[in-house]
Amino acid sequence: MKEFDNLVKIKQLKSEPANAQEFAGMLSAAETKLRDVRIEGLSEDSRFFLAYSAAHSLSLAALRWHGYRSESRYLVFQCLQHTLGVSRAKWRVLDKCHNARNLAEYEGHLDIDGQLLNELIEICHELLALVNVLASIE
Repeated sequence: MKEFDNLVKIKQLKSEPANAQEFAGMLSAAETKLRDVRIEGLSEDSRFFLAYSAAHSLSLAALRWHGYRSESRYLVFQCLQHTLGVSRAKWRVLDKCHNARNLAEYEGHLDIDGQLLNELIEICHELLALVNVLASIE
């Protein structure tokens, strides 16, 4: 992908052949997390971390399917425009979730509202459908 060639040149992405087993593992992990998000009694914090992790797994699976890898969670979400055709508005929600996750992980502060959590879960289901399309192309 032309858009990614520049990122490879500046070492933000690595060009790496896709791996069907790795892709399937990421997809399976995301599906499990999305099922777990629906477990009654889980706190919003737990549901958030499950959904965030599912979004990252699906985003990384799409990037890997295209033959690239990134160590940056943020960049994996940014690439969704090109890997899955996701709108800028949706990856901006994922960016907001990424920032919230970082605050929780590195500063011990998590302030998630129900609307953001619901948007995250909705986007995860959209990503899952799009990644499943990629899986069917193999």
